[in-house]
Amino acid sequence: MRHRIVIVGGGSAGISVAARLRRAGEEDIAVIEPDGFHYYQPLWTLVGGGYAALERTRRTEASVMPKGVRWVQDAAVELDPEAHVVATASGARIGYDVLVLCPGLELAWELVPGLAEAMATPQAASNYTAELAPKTFELVRRFRGGEAIFAAPGSPIKCPGAPQKAAYLACDRWQRSGTLASAKVTFSSGAGGIFGVPEFAAVLEGVVERYGIETRFGRELVEIDPDVRQATFESIGPEGKVRETLHYDLLHATPPQRAPGFVRESMLSSQTPFGWVPVDRHRLVHARYPDVFALGDACDAPTSKTGAAIRRQAPVVVANLLAFLAGRDPSARYDGYAACPFTTARGKMLLAEFDYSLSPHPTIPFIDTTRERYDMWLLKRYGLPAFYWNVMLRGFG
Repeated sequence: MRHRIVIVGGGSAGISVAARLRRAGEEDIAVIEPDGFHYYQPLWTLVGGGYAALERTRRTEASVMPKGVRWVQDAAVELDPEAHVVATASGARIGYDVLVLCPGLELAWELVPGLAEAMATPQAASNYTAELAPKTFELVRRFRGGEAIFAAPGSPIKCPGAPQKAAYLACDRWQRSGTLASAKVTFSSGAGGIFGVPEFAAVLEGVVERYGIETRFGRELVEIDPDVRQATFESIGPEGKVRETLHYDLLHATPPQRAPGFVRESMLSSQTPFGWVPVDRHRLVHARYPDVFALGDACDAPTSKTGAAIRRQAPVVVANLLAFLAGRDPSARYDGYAACPFTTARGKMLLAEFDYSLSPHPTIPFIDTTRERYDMWLLKRYGLPAFYWNVMLRGFG
């Protein structure tokens, strides 16, 4: 089979782009997506915090697929940009005139020995999967004191603020129940600091101080021994690599993440260990193939991998794709806008909006979003999910 436009990935990016293309009059579009369900993943933080039900984050893929778009319910397994073909797990070979790559990313649990095994124990969970997010809340709810570790890698991950949010919501609940006084809470990250935008970092440092969280930056989680509940971290010191092992009674871990295998192994990959798709960071066109566009978690645009970034990337990809098909120079530009809604407590949220310059980039007029706010909590809990399902996935916004 062959289509004028083939989109690999039916998540936030793929459905948004497909809907916008249909509204622009494009009729020959295929979306390759194997999963039968579509998730609003940003709400998993609140599932893990006990403030949202998992079923509210899920709808069928068929219900969000734009009308007139062919849904190929199959998994892409090979990309051949020279032949302009995508091969699927069922053996189909789908040709294209233009390819849009937005397959999301892969949770690489195996890169940390013992991490996957730890997730099967009663002491560890992660908000990064639909299956484990409800378990996070159960662990937090049952916790009666001891050592709690929240760990995150320093390499790129989707929603890089999510590991912090898990820690803040847990500490807020423990503070309300009187458990926090009996807990030693550690946030350990391979990143160099709490956040890259100073105006928001200052607020988050205050949140950390309020809960008494010990922060340990530049420390990468490298091994878990679930039998004795020990987590080993590695840092780089003056004399080289240094390892340190900490005990835990509760562990929330964010796994390392990378592009899916079929992307990493293709000619469209950056050929780095993480395999992100290299793009012009403003036009979102592939660095070597002008008929390939990429957005969302799998591309290497140097901004946070968030749904807010996708919302700004999708119209740029559509405009530049249509320009390419019309023989014009793709001139639409993405400025690196991304947003991270930090839920810092029940009823409090810090909306961190920024761009490539790592400067605040507020989009809500007359509201100071450089502080924790109750109205931003309502936006996170109710406004953004409604906007996602009813506006963004329909090609608006």
